Amino acid sequence: MAKRSTPGLNTSSMADISFLLLTFFLMTSSINTDMGISRRLPPPAPENQEDKPEIHKRNIFVVKINSHDALLFDGEIGDIKDLKTRAKDFLGNPQDREDLPEKMEMDIPLLGTYKVSKGVISLQNDRGTSYDMYIQVQNELTAAVNEMRDELCHIKFGKAYADASSAQQEAIDKAIPVAISEAEPTKIGGNK
Repeated sequence: MAKRSTPGLNTSSMADISFLLLTFFLMTSSINTDMGISRRLPPPAPENQEDKPEIHKRNIFVVKINSHDALLFDGEIGDIKDLKTRAKDFLGNPQDREDLPEKMEMDIPLLGTYKVSKGVISLQNDRGTSYDMYIQVQNELTAAVNEMRDELCHIKFGKAYADASSAQQEAIDKAIPVAISEAEPTKIGGNK
């Protein structure tokens, strides 16, 4: 008696259908992309530069976030709701106070001579800081700079920063630079 072979299944059409379904889902579905915090890194220091520029204490606004998401602005306990206002007051130094940042006069195209703040916001967070709090602080600091740019654009050009030409935006960016420095996360005092 001869052995009968079992018939095999023809799966070629199943592979075609799988390929078509995969292609259909890839073409019709949208894939969310991750959003990040846009920051321009400073250019590399020239090779012949030996010393780092000295930053005076009055030119630094220290913002610390501990592992319990508590904020400290220049050594004082603060609230996230006050951060934008404090950052704007620091960077703008509208009354030219001696305890707030120095200003240097710069000749900026389209603006003429303008006093640019030497202020730097130093953001320091603990390794235990929540990502949500970190993002809230970043948003408030960015909002402070954006509001200052928008206000100056209204004063100088009579329009919102978003509606200004690229040359006008570039001039405003030079007058109000993003000066946020981030330190590597560490263990910030006050954590238990």
